[in-house]
Amino acid sequence: LLKITSELLNMSQVETGNIQLKLQPVQASTIIQQAIEVVQFKAQQKQVTLKLNVADNLPMVNADQEKTAWVLINFLTNAIKYSPDNGTVEITAVRKNNTVEFSVKDAGRGIEDKYLPKIFDRYFKVPGSSKTGTGLGLAISKEFIEAQGGTIGVQSEIGSGSSFSFLLNIAG
Repeated sequence: LLKITSELLNMSQVETGNIQLKLQPVQASTIIQQAIEVVQFKAQQKQVTLKLNVADNLPMVNADQEKTAWVLINFLTNAIKYSPDNGTVEITAVRKNNTVEFSVKDAGRGIEDKYLPKIFDRYFKVPGSSKTGTGLGLAISKEFIEAQGGTIGVQSEIGSGSSFSFLLNIAG
């Protein structure tokens, strides 16, 4: 219930165009640590290993730490949910030109190509998925990242899992 209420509050910010951002230079590792702390217990319950691949000496990103961590938590929660028990979820952060790319890759069943263009739409759920959810998390994630001047994306292949990512500009 708290998750749904939180998503609805975030969605109302998005719909009214009143996303309150506190943009400031933030270490990528700080955002990642904050997100991992929130999902660690859920990962342990499913015996899912969280594997970190964070490049050394990453530059700071210009971000709203709380909203960016929320997006990463959403990605991680989904990845853990769709991963098999005893699976691995990879969290990666690397520099790409004037941005830092954050990505979360799971070893779930993957998403069919025909659904990928709709994955960030409000209330969209992949048909046939037995998992519960509001269908708002990825839509809110997209709005939060784009409001910060970033981009969001997904790559997936049936049988090979999914990788959700976003790029944020380097602070400077």
